[in-house]
Amino acid sequence: MEKEKVVLAYSGGLDTSIIIPWLKENYNDLDIIACCVNVGQEDDMEFVKKKALSSGASKVYIENVVNEFVEEYVYKGIKANAVYEGKYLLGTAFARPLIAKKLVETAHKEGAKYIAHGCTGKGNDQVRLETAIAALDPTIQIIAPWRIWDIGSREEAIDYAQSKNIDLNGITKEKIYSRDQNILHISHEGGMLENPGLEPDYDEILMMTNTIEKTPDLAEYIEIEFKEGIPVKLNSKKLNGEEMLKSLNKIGGTHGIGVIDLLENRLVGMKSRGIYETPGGTLLIEAHKYLESFVLEKDTAHFKDMMSQKYAELVYNAMWFSGLKDAFDAFVDSTQKSVTGKVKLKLYKGTIKFAGMVSENALYNESISSFSTGELYDQKDATGFIHLYSLPYKIQALNKLNNASTTEVTYSFKE
Repeated sequence: MEKEKVVLAYSGGLDTSIIIPWLKENYNDLDIIACCVNVGQEDDMEFVKKKALSSGASKVYIENVVNEFVEEYVYKGIKANAVYEGKYLLGTAFARPLIAKKLVETAHKEGAKYIAHGCTGKGNDQVRLETAIAALDPTIQIIAPWRIWDIGSREEAIDYAQSKNIDLNGITKEKIYSRDQNILHISHEGGMLENPGLEPDYDEILMMTNTIEKTPDLAEYIEIEFKEGIPVKLNSKKLNGEEMLKSLNKIGGTHGIGVIDLLENRLVGMKSRGIYETPGGTLLIEAHKYLESFVLEKDTAHFKDMMSQKYAELVYNAMWFSGLKDAFDAFVDSTQKSVTGKVKLKLYKGTIKFAGMVSENALYNESISSFSTGELYDQKDATGFIHLYSLPYKIQALNKLNNASTTEVTYSFKE
């Protein structure tokens, strides 16, 4: 009789590495198929594949979706200026719905009834993966070992891995950070970061980005060209999404761009602390914001600012496949028709400075905005405008004066 199949979201990290032997011990009637979705985590995929097979997987899928991740997920966030709680560029949150999509596709291909993952019961990612899977195929059943097994910490997970002779690839109880990497970012959690009273040891933590002390002493200028909100050229060179973000990660990382220490409000109700490196994404979103300020009219820009925060919360909160997300995307796309032009940035010691921009759709007109008198704007016209604009406030003030006068007369009469 053929075994039932389970597709495991596999990364080769600590959690998913121990899940394979654990599944074999506790679900011996399941055929384990590992699926590693490459969203730009820079792992040796051949090593990951061999590790999964040696740990007990019967088959391994390596899905290379880096460019799809950038162009269909990350760029949506750039167009929306989506930043969670003012800092986090949603590197993990953007990746999870695509990973879920590939897991479901693999399950369909293999006829698998189950999908398993290594997300902890305290994190956001369990919600993101399972909600996305439910939206794509509600018949698939979930196995979430961290919510079932007796392993209660990463230290215990390391002990279990060592008992099964699993290669931990440098993870020790001393270097116990939980990391998630893709082409947009790398996050660092756990270890000493769990104590908010401690300053991070950036020399030990950072992997994509130089510390400020190690950045060059000379500034660097870059120019990013957008077409309808999408970055298409870097320094006049046409690049696809993967190429663009890789190039900007290298440049931004060199100059210490995009490192944040964030104490965030998780979806599951607790606060957590993490260090996030997002060098290329930070450059893109800052350039995009500058260009929007140049080409969007005021009310659209102000409304989009409000929506951007809600968009970020929606993505963070596992609602990628919701109708509201689709509606937001439609609005964002309508605003991006004029967001075409070039933006120049100056990078120095972790900072991004505006250095100029041009666009055929610019709403800024120098002859109007200049202090000099021009034909398109007669400064005398401001007199009538101010009279009309200030009229409600004049009426309000007159009412107060009249009421005060009436009150005085009343008091005088009583006396």
